[in-house]
Order: sequence, then C-alpha cells, then structure tokens
Amino acid sequence: MNLEQAAKQLEALGNPIRLQVYRTLVRAGDSGLPVGRLQERLRIPASTLSHHLQRLIATGLVTQERRATTLICRANYPAMNGLIGFLADECCADAGCVASREEAAA
Repeated sequence: MNLEQAAKQLEALGNPIRLQVYRTLVRAGDSGLPVGRLQERLRIPASTLSHHLQRLIATGLVTQERRATTLICRANYPAMNGLIGFLADECCADAGCVASREEAAA
C-alpha cells in the first residue's frame, strides 16, 4: 500500500458516521449486510447512508454486491488488513523497540 492510498482510507474513516458504518460491516463478517438492515442498525437516513457508503467504496474499504433487488455491503478485509499492515509495518523501526524485536524472533 502506498502513502496516498492509506491517507485516503484513513480520511474516509475519520468521519464518525463512516467509521460506525465500517465497524458495523466488519462485525457482520463475510456475509455482509443488506443496505436496509445496515440502515436499521445505524438509524440514519437512506440518503446519508448512501453518501457515506460511496466514500467507503471509493477508497476500497467496502464492496457491494447486488442480489436481485437487495444490495449487500461488505467490509473489504484484504484492504483493511493492508491498511493495518501499512500502519504497523514500521512500528519502532528507528527505535528498535521490544515489539519489533519480538516479532522478528517469532
């Protein structure tokens, strides 16, 4: 992952509503949630949810799949893991901290 992509994803998650949407989808697992159920859980207007979902989709953190008349939203776990890895990859790289040495030994 590059710095620009990470910044876009972190910016998208920096909005409280989007972070709540994303965490709800992460909790839902691989099966995801239909948009209607996601809206019910979050108790936000459909137009607001649609706006925030589009931003998460644009950054690659969320995917959507249409099944007949139902739109299923899912957290993109590889993207999430990529962002987490990007943030953690250089942990203590310049300081030589204990966490860095322990991971190297494992």
